[in-house]
Amino acid sequence: MPAPATDFTLALSRVPSPVTVVTTTDATGRHWGFTASSFSSLSLDPPLILVCPAKSAGSHRAFVTADRFMVNVLAADQADIAARFARAGTDKFAGGEMVPCEFGLPGLPSAVARLACTRYDVLDGGDHSILVGHVDATGVTARAPLVYHDRDFARPAPAKELTAAL
Repeated sequence: MPAPATDFTLALSRVPSPVTVVTTTDATGRHWGFTASSFSSLSLDPPLILVCPAKSAGSHRAFVTADRFMVNVLAADQADIAARFARAGTDKFAGGEMVPCEFGLPGLPSAVARLACTRYDVLDGGDHSILVGHVDATGVTARAPLVYHDRDFARPAPAKELTAAL
């Protein structure tokens, strides 16, 4: 018997996760994007990542059919961007932060990391799809990441701060 949904979501809220904005451009040139904390590395050889768009999202079809997409790992001061890309019915690209980056995909130059991917596979994941991307190019900065923990955005403490506190 599965765990009740409320218990499951409470347990997972206690697990810190990176905050990403995933973007793509469809065949008509329209930009699509969504905020995801369900993002992970998958394989080193070949270099694969996974991200999980909700099947109920208006952008779902664009992502599972796109040849390419980009994962932008947000910096600690980019919670407003995460919030905008999480809302339905808004112009997610209105802030102007997203510009053509690797392979012309809409990207955030000030993100902690950008991973430009070719769609490798799409798997069923219940109410989400598991979008597997082959990482073709990356961009990185030295900025601190934004994480989602306990249903709120947070910034992880650098290791030297943690060591000093112990």
